[in-house]
Amino acid sequence: MNNRQLFLSHLAQTTDFPLLIEVEKAEGVYLYGPKGERYIDLISGIGVSNVGHRHPKVLTAIQAQLDKYLHLMVYGEYVQSPQTLLAKALADTLPKNLDNIYLVNSGSEAVEGALKLAKRYTGRREIISCVNAYHGSSHGALSVGGNEIFKRAYRPLLPGVSHVNFGQVEDLSKITEDTAAIIVETVQGEAGIRVGSKAYFQALRHRCHETGTLLILDEIQAGFGRTGKFWAFEHYDIQPDIVVCAKGMGGGMPIGAFISSQAIMAVFKNNPLLGHITTFGGHPVSCAASLATIEVLQTENLINQVEHKAHLFKKLLKHKKIKEIRNKGLMMAVEFEDFDTLKPIIDRAIELGIITDWFLFCEDSMRLAPPLTITDDEIRRACDVILQSIEENS
Repeated sequence: MNNRQLFLSHLAQTTDFPLLIEVEKAEGVYLYGPKGERYIDLISGIGVSNVGHRHPKVLTAIQAQLDKYLHLMVYGEYVQSPQTLLAKALADTLPKNLDNIYLVNSGSEAVEGALKLAKRYTGRREIISCVNAYHGSSHGALSVGGNEIFKRAYRPLLPGVSHVNFGQVEDLSKITEDTAAIIVETVQGEAGIRVGSKAYFQALRHRCHETGTLLILDEIQAGFGRTGKFWAFEHYDIQPDIVVCAKGMGGGMPIGAFISSQAIMAVFKNNPLLGHITTFGGHPVSCAASLATIEVLQTENLINQVEHKAHLFKKLLKHKKIKEIRNKGLMMAVEFEDFDTLKPIIDRAIELGIITDWFLFCEDSMRLAPPLTITDDEIRRACDVILQSIEENS
């Protein structure tokens, strides 16, 4: 059996129509197939490869850690320098009140920890999230997701969860003194790149302060430079009580975190002790890769280039079939009439060597989230192919 047959026979499937792109190697913005195929990856493995595939500095850090140790003990017991150095580097990117990092394996796990933390610290049980939010697929994370299509088959989920409309100040009155936390994507991703105003986020912060509600910002897709700031909330001059991150954090390795103050995080230590547990969270190899990723973002001027590169995409992608381009930095959505218009364009672009995608809750829009390392020439090449794909399907 070849690899494709093995994939279909023995790997659990998530749809009846996987992309089935066979990858032998990846480097920079490119994926390479076994027969010499080359693709520009315009989705970064869904927001993961912010510093590109196999960045040399990330590989060096991984290789150095492999020579020292791998997993040693469940999280939080041994002093391991990859964890401590990463925690300090993360804290240095954040406001002073966000100085305590709990390392986990993924975005969903980070959300689970953040929800538990908010309930435990406030003693409240109500959680609010946004319509068309996506926070992950585990039961707690799915509970605060905002699209019923993805939830109905798995009910009952967490009780006490309600939803408000993202970006609408008038809905913030639903946050009350019974609300433990509101969890909000700083930029809504799977809804098709929806961007809130500065006034909205400042009103959100004020309402949480009024009611003693913890503000959880989900930066799983938006963090680590994707929007042109290290953290997307920096655009809005606010500070969350808890921030969750993953995806672009690891340079291609699996890692996530939920981050808060020492005072809030301390509630996990007692009544009961070990209030949150993870075996592989903070894996030393993933931590080494994440630390190297932060250093690349800070030393290679990638974040400062985001706005220019986003502008170039928007300048080049001009076509009568494109209705709108929404973005915050290099989180971009290119809107078409409907899914039936979009899908053949995506399929043809892949045939021509450009990988794009759509969004879970926005099937009429093309996802663009390339590695931040993409060059102007690579952007031009990618846009030429997208326009060719549109023309061939006109």
